[in-house]
Amino acid sequence: MLNREWITSSYSSRGADNCVQARSVSRYAVDVRDSQHPDHGNLTFESAEWRAFLAGVEVL
Repeated sequence: MLNREWITSSYSSRGADNCVQARSVSRYAVDVRDSQHPDHGNLTFESAEWRAFLAGVEVL
């Protein structure tokens, strides 16, 4: 199921505007942006790249 709404990182403080947001744009791609500057655009990653990044972050 695709979620085209921006999702705020669960590691962000409630009410904080300095966080990362992500959304699925297809089965194969994820958009990521800075919540402080959403008008500056976003980065698009292949789903496999995004999963690899998340797996690496969870290890830390």
